Amino acid sequence: MKTVELTSKIIVYEDRSEVPVELMTLIAQAEEAARRAYAPYSRFQVGAAVLMNNGKVVTGCNQENAVFPAGLCAERTAAFAASAQYPEVPFSKIAITAINPVEVLKQPVSPCGSCRQVLFEYESKFNQPIEVILAGQEGPVYHFRCVSDLLPYTFHAGFLP
Repeated sequence: MKTVELTSKIIVYEDRSEVPVELMTLIAQAEEAARRAYAPYSRFQVGAAVLMNNGKVVTGCNQENAVFPAGLCAERTAAFAASAQYPEVPFSKIAITAINPVEVLKQPVSPCGSCRQVLFEYESKFNQPIEVILAGQEGPVYHFRCVSDLLPYTFHAGFLP
């Protein structure tokens, strides 16, 4: 038996004044998308902004439904819209943030497992890392150099026949 340790590197910007302008612009676009979320049940509004290699930004927000599995997260909404509009263009970055109407989020919001897997699929499809920027409403910003750092032991196409 042996023990294997999986580690991830994260750039942590403790103060938003440290965050590069390009990333803050992407976060602002994700915040704008969050305000458009359809979240009548949880009231937890999530926004995502995907920066494409062609310079275009595609946003998405969570879409809830009374039948909960029928809804969709902001990250997948943005990723699927980006892929539908620009099927051959890789993603370079995605910023994700949320609005909690009850209490200001002072920590970055992290994507769910399904969203991580979908983003990993696009990272694999184009054989290019997708930087992931996570923010709350205030506080630090986390910057991952690739989706694989968020999902270090991935399920991938190599497992399939």
